[in-house]
Amino acid sequence: MARKKSSSQEDLVEAESDLGHQKLVRSQQQLIICRNKHWRYISSFHGPWLQLPPEVIETLANINYNTPRPRPIDPAVFFDLVKIRRLVDEAIDLAVRAASGVASLNQQSIPGLHHAAALGLGFGFRPGSQAKLSPERKHRMRKDATHRLCKAYRLDEIACSVSTMQSASALEEVASLVLQRNPDDNDAKYVHFFHEKIPSRQLAECTSLQPLDEAIQENPSEPEPLRTRGIVRIFKEDYQGAVVDFTESLRVHRLRRPVHRYPTDGDHTEQQLAQGTSRRTEDIILKEDEHPSSLESQLLFQRAGVYLTMACQHVAVAFPNDGPEASVVSSPEVLEARQLVRQNAKRALRDYMTYLSYFEYSPDLPLDIAEDFARKVNFVANGVRVPRHSARSRSPVGNEDKATRKPHRTYLLSDLFAPSPPPDLPAYPVTDLLGPRISPSPAVSIATTETLTYHPLLADALHALLLCHCLIQTSAKELLRHAYMVARLARLADGYPAFQASRSPARADWVEVLRAGGNWIQLAGAWDDLCAPAPVPVFHPQQPHSSSSQQQLGGAARPALPSCDSNGSASSANGTEAGPVTPPVSKELPAIPFPVAVETEKQRKDRLHHQIVLDALGDERVSDESSFRQAVLARQLRAEHDYQLANAVASLRAQITSGALANNDGGGGDDEDSSVSNGDIDIDGQKVTSDGNGGVVVARVSNGGEGKRHALEKDYPISSDRALAVARWVLDAPPNAGIIPGDGRKKKKKGPARRRSVAAAVAVGGAEI
Repeated sequence: MARKKSSSQEDLVEAESDLGHQKLVRSQQQLIICRNKHWRYISSFHGPWLQLPPEVIETLANINYNTPRPRPIDPAVFFDLVKIRRLVDEAIDLAVRAASGVASLNQQSIPGLHHAAALGLGFGFRPGSQAKLSPERKHRMRKDATHRLCKAYRLDEIACSVSTMQSASALEEVASLVLQRNPDDNDAKYVHFFHEKIPSRQLAECTSLQPLDEAIQENPSEPEPLRTRGIVRIFKEDYQGAVVDFTESLRVHRLRRPVHRYPTDGDHTEQQLAQGTSRRTEDIILKEDEHPSSLESQLLFQRAGVYLTMACQHVAVAFPNDGPEASVVSSPEVLEARQLVRQNAKRALRDYMTYLSYFEYSPDLPLDIAEDFARKVNFVANGVRVPRHSARSRSPVGNEDKATRKPHRTYLLSDLFAPSPPPDLPAYPVTDLLGPRISPSPAVSIATTETLTYHPLLADALHALLLCHCLIQTSAKELLRHAYMVARLARLADGYPAFQASRSPARADWVEVLRAGGNWIQLAGAWDDLCAPAPVPVFHPQQPHSSSSQQQLGGAARPALPSCDSNGSASSANGTEAGPVTPPVSKELPAIPFPVAVETEKQRKDRLHHQIVLDALGDERVSDESSFRQAVLARQLRAEHDYQLANAVASLRAQITSGALANNDGGGGDDEDSSVSNGDIDIDGQKVTSDGNGGVVVARVSNGGEGKRHALEKDYPISSDRALAVARWVLDAPPNAGIIPGDGRKKKKKGPARRRSVAAAVAVGGAEI
């Protein structure tokens, strides 16, 4: 009996142990993280500003503000970074001291230890023997830390979320500890909303709007809680409610805070004339209450994205059938859906244009201005005091006086997308972009350079603007002009010295739309090539303080500032990915033959596999091993399809060039049977054929309905829902879809030329987009 009882007890203990192990495994599989780690566009705010000391960031922000327009980085965002870093660092100091129970972090007790080095130690940090703090003192310190965090989140919740992610664990609990003593603390409620831990990828299900509703009711004149609630509504797919919140937040903000007036170059000139000197004035150091605010640009960007999402949602209703008759259905519901697509796309375009009006572009910025900015950044990076003024400046074209420098042109980014763009802009794209990229030698360095004002969300807004033009059915010629303008600006966007380049969801969607539409706007090359970062201008040799510790990029001295991507790995200086570039081919611009490094089949597959894994890990739909395998497989199939299609295009083009392909159609190029004799190659629903004029055309074979979506993506579509919606609108929407009849617009007469179907003919090089 005793042995039986002992055996049953052992079985019970073993069963309980197995059950406990299963529970532990389930709890480990479900990742619990802070709510703010789910915020969108977090990767756009990574960069050196997270590692640099706050005083260095402040110095760089002032240098940026005093640089002649267009300023390298939006001053409103740069000053927000300064305040956020200072507030978060102060909150970390208070939270760690309260958790450690000491009045101060005695750095003298541990030589060379900065307080940031103690953050990773958390509660176990003991810098030395000090008197313990009373519970009341700890509460006051945590309350003060919470108040500082609240101010930081109100400035920019995305940037603040990125900054707090690198903080000590004590910072995540500081607001909840304050609420235990005072449940009605408004600042603690707002901070705890961001720091509350929820299951990963379940923000919509595990988030209540009640804390934000209470914050808005108690402080109706504060626009920031409205902004936060609008962002949460996006996660909950309550887009109409999000628009209401962003609109109300804009109204409250505009009533509360006047518009900041930036000093112009003309102001400096008038001041110099009044003083009777041509010497440059001293830098302007703004007080904190004089800093420009970035809240309005945040709200415009967010609301524009909501309008664009709402427009894409109505695309499915606009095509109730999957058959060929889907584009001609004229039921009231369908007509209303198409009107909503166009209406919301126009609203999104309006907000994006207003957002772009905050930033500037110059086609001919004197090179000595860019050199002066880079030199000052070098001074700061090397710990050298930046001189307040300089009467003379070294110039690429001689030691000319700054006062006699030819004024450069400055345009708002929104003006570049106007119906009548500014004249005399540099040609783009140029043939040299499609050839080997060789940095100019110092002997032939130019005196001016293109530049623009950088913003972390600028790249996404620019590409989203193109998606809006697709939905409002902008003509292919006009859309091509806008696309080239976006590529021109995207290659100039450089967040140095505060930000690093990041991926843009809208850019990925635009590339997918180009792919689905077969490059119907006739781009001159692959989009990645058109947006490749512009060469860094060549400066004159630096002054004695710039040494070998600086990183040389294309001849321009730049200090190696700390930087990491969202995964913590190092990134390249320009944010591009390595890999051989296939020279694009176009009917508009002749291909320039240049040597390409020979790549073996194994190297090609290894390169593709590495890139595929990175892309799959960045897919928001990947949540477990099964979805990861599906994402990888789908991308592998697509990569092989593109490889076969590119080889087919190259093979047919070689036949045309060598004259091996005879044109025996006798003028009947539209006949399907004759096209087969012309060397047609069918690859997974895409037909590669000659256009009869010495060119190559890739045509998508449409089987109706589901045939419009690539067969390889039925089980796991690589494209996002937004990209699929825009692509379907481009392919299937009839002309002038969504325009209300008799709305007062003057109708254009239809020309004799027929409208070419986007799905039937694909421009040369479309497979490479």
